[in-house]
Amino acid sequence: MNELKLEFQLETTELPAELDKVLLSFLKAAVEKYSPALFEKLYNKTSSVMKTYCLSMYLPGARFTPEKILLSQNRFSMTFSDADMGELIEFYNAFAVMKYKPYPMNQNSMKLMSLKAQRIPEIKDTELIIKMKSALIVRNHNSEDNSDKYYTCEDAEFEKMVTENLRIFLEKLNLEMDISSFSIMPVKAKKVVTKVWGRPADGSIGIFKITGTLELLNLLRMAGLGSRRSIGHGQWEVIY
Repeated sequence: MNELKLEFQLETTELPAELDKVLLSFLKAAVEKYSPALFEKLYNKTSSVMKTYCLSMYLPGARFTPEKILLSQNRFSMTFSDADMGELIEFYNAFAVMKYKPYPMNQNSMKLMSLKAQRIPEIKDTELIIKMKSALIVRNHNSEDNSDKYYTCEDAEFEKMVTENLRIFLEKLNLEMDISSFSIMPVKAKKVVTKVWGRPADGSIGIFKITGTLELLNLLRMAGLGSRRSIGHGQWEVIY
């Protein structure tokens, strides 16, 4: 298994508060330039496509204000993984097209300076201690009124709703996997408030214990946990 590490250079040390919109815009631009067919497959406006990739950001010395994110350096990095290895290779090629080209954002620009593939050890234990690299977003979407209810590690229904999010994820991908042994338990975790499309959303960060089949855990290591994974949430790493 592999994941991608992207290093960006900025003109200034400020990023827009709605960073998820910037990242999605960058992903779309990269994919569209590299492969219109892949762009149509992933971002077709006529249908909602369940993504198998996730990402997280490292923002050095980040301070968050309502309007912007203030960094201590004019750089940041992204870790990108995808449960579909063929698609991961295509994303690598798409990102390579964007190297050294300034990508505009509000009163700033970002330039991809480094792109590397890093090997990840295959998971060989059915019980893991993991650390969230980006907030775990767990939601229950009401299609009737288009509303979302979010659950965190402080809620009694947390494990049940993570499992339900997982069930929906597998169902939309037409993947048949045994999730009867799946569990997630906070070890040293806390609730955080993050932004999703400019609106506050409750999430969880910290350390968790998860269990499941090897097939399932290896899939989740690459695809992430919970919802909103493709815009910077739900990525995790194994501690032990």
